[in-house]
Amino acid sequence: MNHTSDKHPWFQEARSDPKSKYRDWYVWSKKKPKHADDGVVFPGVQKSTWDYDKLARAWYFHRFYDFEPDLNTSNPEVQAEILKVMGFWIQLGVSGFRMDAVPFVIAEKGADVSAPKEQYDMLRTFREFLSWRQGDAIILAEANVQPKTDLEYFATAGERMQMMFNFAVNQRLFYALATGDSRPLTKALKATKISEATAQWGQFLRNHDELDLGRLTDEQRRAVFAAFGPDDDMQLYGRGIRRRLAPMLQGDRRRLELAYSLMMALPGTPVLRYGDEIGMGDNLRLPERNCARTPMQWSTEPQGGFTKSEKPILPVISGGPYGFEHVNVAQQRRDPDSLMNWMERMIRMRKEAPENAWGEFSILQTRTPEVLAIRYDWRNNSVLVVHNLSAIPREVWLEVGAEDSGCLVNLLSGENSTSDASGKHRLLLDSYGYRWFRVGGLDYILKRSPNLTDNTKVYQARV
Repeated sequence: MNHTSDKHPWFQEARSDPKSKYRDWYVWSKKKPKHADDGVVFPGVQKSTWDYDKLARAWYFHRFYDFEPDLNTSNPEVQAEILKVMGFWIQLGVSGFRMDAVPFVIAEKGADVSAPKEQYDMLRTFREFLSWRQGDAIILAEANVQPKTDLEYFATAGERMQMMFNFAVNQRLFYALATGDSRPLTKALKATKISEATAQWGQFLRNHDELDLGRLTDEQRRAVFAAFGPDDDMQLYGRGIRRRLAPMLQGDRRRLELAYSLMMALPGTPVLRYGDEIGMGDNLRLPERNCARTPMQWSTEPQGGFTKSEKPILPVISGGPYGFEHVNVAQQRRDPDSLMNWMERMIRMRKEAPENAWGEFSILQTRTPEVLAIRYDWRNNSVLVVHNLSAIPREVWLEVGAEDSGCLVNLLSGENSTSDASGKHRLLLDSYGYRWFRVGGLDYILKRSPNLTDNTKVYQARV
C-alpha cells in the first residue's frame, strides 16, 4: 500500500477538505518542490513525481503515475489502516503478501525531503502483526537495492522481512544466459549470501514488470539487450526488457529448461510467474508492462478459457506460435513431454532437495566460465548442481569436496557418476545441459544429522 487511486474516497475527501483527517494521509506541498522532476520511476513516460490538484489547490506527491497518489506511510493512522487490510486478507486465508516497492513504502516523504531515509522499524511492525495473526504466513518483499543494503530489510536477527526478491542475482543471471559467462553471477551469489535461518531469498526469472537491468554495467546491459531485446519496442524505460521469457529465448526448449533449472538451483526459494510453466508469450502491441500481463491461457476455448467476456481488459494472445490455440494448460497436461509436465517434475525434485533452501553453498572450480557448479551442504547431506550456459557441449573435471563424494546419484536420470582414483568426476554436459546430483547415494535421509547446524543457530539461541 504505497499509494491509492486518485479516485479513491480517501483521496477525494483529502483534496476536497484541507481539514479532513485524510488530508494528512497523503503528501502535499503548497508550492512545486525543487526536486519535483527527480526520481521518476518510469523515464520517458512519467515526467514528474509531483502534480498540481486544482481542487486541493496544492501539489501532491506520486512516486509512480499521477493517478496513483502516494500515501503518507509515516502517519500512524495510515500504518494502522495497512494492518487492517492485512488482517482482512489473513482472515480470508491467504498465506502471505508480496510487498511492492518496499523502499518507497518505508521512505520519508515530503516536499523538503531530498534524500529520503528508510524507516526500517515499519517493516518490523508489519512482520510482528503478520506473525501474531498467522504464524506461518510470510511477506515477500520487492526491494531492488544494493546487496549491502539487503540485510537492513531482513535485519540482523531476521525480525523484519522473511523473504526478498534477489534482484542482484536476477540481473547477473540474465547476463549469464545471454553471454555464457557465469562469473558476474558467482560474484552476486557471494555478495548476497545470508546466514540467518529466518530470512531467505526469492529467486526468480521474470515477474509482471520489465526485466530491470539497471544494476548491470553499460557493457553488460548492452549484451543482454542484444541477446534478448534488440528492438526498441522490446525495451522499456531505458533500463529493462518487457518481454516474457519464452520469446526472449526464442522458444528454445533446451534454453528454457536450462534457465528454469538454474533458477531452481539457486540458494533460496524459486518464484515462478503464472504462464511461465507453459511457456506463454507476450503482446508487444500493448503499452509498457501490459505486454507481459495478458490473461492466462487455460484451453482452446474462446479467450483461452480465461473469461466468458468477449472483451477482457487485456486481450488474450491469439494466433502465432504463442497463441492460446497452441500454448495452453489443457493440451500440456495431456502431453507427458510438455514444458508444464517437465516443470512439475522439476518442482517435485526441487522439494526433495531441501539443501538448496537451507544449506550452505559453495561455488566449485570448473575452469570454464560457461559451466557453473554449486554444492549445497545441510545436515550432513550434500547436493551438487551443474549447468552449461553455452550452446557448445562442455566437459569438466570436478572435485566435489564433500564426504562420500565418490558417487554422485543423478536426480533426473540414471546417469550417475563415479570419481576416478584422484577423487575427481568427469562430466560431459550437452549444449545448455544441466545435472542435479545427490552426493553419496539415496540413503541420505538415514545420514541426515538430527542436530542443528551452524545456519540454524538462531533457532537454537531462541529455544
